[in-house]
Amino acid sequence: MKKALFILSILFVTMSYGQEVKQIPQINVSGEGKIKVVPDEATIAVTVETKGNNAKDVKKQNDEKIDAVLKYIKKMNLAPADYKTQRVSLNPQYDYEKKKHSYNAIQTIEILLRDLSKYDELMGGLVDNGINRIDTVTFQSSKMAQYESDARKLAMKEAKMKAQDYVSVLGQKIGRAMTISDNSQTNYPQPRYAAMKMMESSDMSAPRETLAVGEINITANVTVSFILE
Repeated sequence: MKKALFILSILFVTMSYGQEVKQIPQINVSGEGKIKVVPDEATIAVTVETKGNNAKDVKKQNDEKIDAVLKYIKKMNLAPADYKTQRVSLNPQYDYEKKKHSYNAIQTIEILLRDLSKYDELMGGLVDNGINRIDTVTFQSSKMAQYESDARKLAMKEAKMKAQDYVSVLGQKIGRAMTISDNSQTNYPQPRYAAMKMMESSDMSAPRETLAVGEINITANVTVSFILE
């Protein structure tokens, strides 16, 4: 029985090597689609940080400031779904020189601002009501999904156009796509300098512009393999 299996194995290997592997003529190309969009909203992460020697007092002071911040946000008529507590912590800090403990309380709130015309008013009020750290300001579009879809379509069109350019010289045509790889990455501008500059200003009542929104580059990158006909 073992001898029969061995002979069958040899026959299978011989047949496999004897078969001709059919090559499929194809072309691999890349394509990029890029859309520039003016943001119409921003995600803002702000923090109240309180330090002191007594853990209970530090937490109480931090909670009082956060309470004032949340009340101010409500006065700005932001939807409850557009702001949330993102992080809460109370940590001991040890000073090796003075050989004693202190405490650091942190609470971070994330805000979705759908109306950028309220940006300066909102940020000024947050600082006035206890915010002492602005972590990130990320600009985005409320129609991001649609713009990303448009960029992907542009990337596919460019890939197809490239393939047609290459094979037209050879008198050939491209057929259906064999494989499609999405290599897209999206980056958003974060104007931290403008936000921190506002906190350093001593005259919070003076009219000012701290926002340079600019444009978001929405880019899609694809790699496509087309069959050659």
